[in-house]
Amino acid sequence: MTAVAMRVLWIANAINICLDPCFIFGLGPFPRLGVTGAAVATTTGRGIGVMVQLFILARGNGRIVIRRQHLRLNPGVMLNMVRLSGSAVFQTLIGMTSYIGMVRIFASFGSVAVAACTIVIRIIMFLVLPAWGLSNAAATLVGQNLGAGRPDRAETSVWRATAYNVAFLSVTGLLCFIFTGTIVAWFTTDPQVGPIATRGLRVIAAGFPFYAAGYVLTQSFNGAGDTVTPTLINLGCFWAFELPLAYALGLPLGFGPDGVFWAMAIAFSTMSVVSGLLFRRGRWKLKKV
Repeated sequence: MTAVAMRVLWIANAINICLDPCFIFGLGPFPRLGVTGAAVATTTGRGIGVMVQLFILARGNGRIVIRRQHLRLNPGVMLNMVRLSGSAVFQTLIGMTSYIGMVRIFASFGSVAVAACTIVIRIIMFLVLPAWGLSNAAATLVGQNLGAGRPDRAETSVWRATAYNVAFLSVTGLLCFIFTGTIVAWFTTDPQVGPIATRGLRVIAAGFPFYAAGYVLTQSFNGAGDTVTPTLINLGCFWAFELPLAYALGLPLGFGPDGVFWAMAIAFSTMSVVSGLLFRRGRWKLKKV
């Protein structure tokens, strides 16, 4: 089912990427909505992704099938799910709210900067999808090996997954850095948006090896049952560090949208370094999965 989830994400993000410039700049029959167009494109892409998921679940020939009898309320199960997922939900909330804050800073430079930011973020999300999948697999391996009483094998699995992820995203980042102009040109030919998106994509792509390690390491904490550590890392790196740095570089220091992109790259790289240092301390091995 993880392969199905990955394919659905491909569909949703591909639709989002294609619709962003259409709704933002009013290409062809689409209305020109500016910043609102980015929201419309995101909602459309994710909405279609959810409909595809519902279709797959209701079709009845997959590993997981949802029937009408499964839709009844079960308070005990719901409360247990809330208890288990609370920290994970908060981690996601931290990431999403920090992203909203970054878009707000981009909005200070006008709709052109917001459009460039949207294009860059969607391209990045598409490129790192396989890396997210590998990090989730590493978290599963950590849980399984700790449950089997083999913390040494759990640690070996994480470092091996980290090496694979770094190798993959390093190659991806290098290609993205070299062909940035061509990639951006697939989504916009606007003479104002294109240069900003090109510079931003190059800045973020340069940090791909760091992001690759960070994805695996933070998810490994979750797999070990230690949800507090990655939550604190996200709070510190995104809320306490990334947002103030983006504001300082973009506005008072005068680097504009380029400064905000640099803040994003620096914050994600810092998260990876901090995660690596804390993972090496080994306290996650003492958590009960």
